[in-house]
Amino acid sequence: MQVTKTDVQFNGKGLQLAGHLYLPEGFIGNKKYPAIVCVHPGSSCKDQTAGIYAGKLAEQGYITIAFDASYQGESEGEPRYIEDPSARVEDIRCAVDYLSSLDYVDENRIGVLGVCAGGGYAVNAAMTERRIKAVGTVVGANIGRLYREGDAIKALEGIGKQRTAEARGAEPMITNWIPNSQEEREKAGITDIDITEAVDYYTTPRGQSPNSPNKLKFTSIGSVMAFDAFHLVEEFLTQPLQIVIGTVQGGFGSIKDGQELYTRAASVKKNLFVVDGASHYDLYDKPEPVNKAVEKLVGFYKENL
Repeated sequence: MQVTKTDVQFNGKGLQLAGHLYLPEGFIGNKKYPAIVCVHPGSSCKDQTAGIYAGKLAEQGYITIAFDASYQGESEGEPRYIEDPSARVEDIRCAVDYLSSLDYVDENRIGVLGVCAGGGYAVNAAMTERRIKAVGTVVGANIGRLYREGDAIKALEGIGKQRTAEARGAEPMITNWIPNSQEEREKAGITDIDITEAVDYYTTPRGQSPNSPNKLKFTSIGSVMAFDAFHLVEEFLTQPLQIVIGTVQGGFGSIKDGQELYTRAASVKKNLFVVDGASHYDLYDKPEPVNKAVEKLVGFYKENL
């Protein structure tokens, strides 16, 4: 089906956030539609996997929006390249604000879908954003858990030293989310499948975008370290929940996080859907696994929105 994609901007707590709004084929302006906020992974942008899912869900009759996080992509915010979990969660609430302002969106039928770290952020936002009526995740990851692996205290001490240096006038340290090439990855001795496929996705024509430049302000990792996307899900995550994971485990741990979320969430209506043979990044853009995920998600949102 043919969908219409429009560039939009909306207020993100004082910053203008850049998004793509997707309208289904045959859109009627005086009709009320269910809507879904699509949240991109860490290091990603609206033009990549979040946009793929937004487009496919729009084909099934939903109003959808994918947007660049604050401080990233085409959205406003200084300094650039910050990954701030509190801002990421607030961005989702602001996207709900925006959808609620549209005459053709049914404010009582708004859902969220997050991919990778965006899945963790979607879960965290939904716990206190009760306008979100249904929660979906695809290879959802708890980014704080991921960054706490290894010697977290040593890393935090390094972040503190860098903050001191920058307070005294040093240039901000901008690091990379992943190696810039497979050659760089191999030189570093990294063999993990998730990193290997991340490099293939983000640094080649497969998925690369100028709005996803593989840059991260080093000191912002401190706030990521202290973030637990699943904190209080036993109490507050009561909305219907659809979790999608693959079977090929890598270092990002999205299978483990998906299983943990399914076990812990307070949701009475929850489902864990496993795409056999799919890796983390297969569920970003590979047609067969993505279509299986979308089919499951469409049934979920149809029932709950």
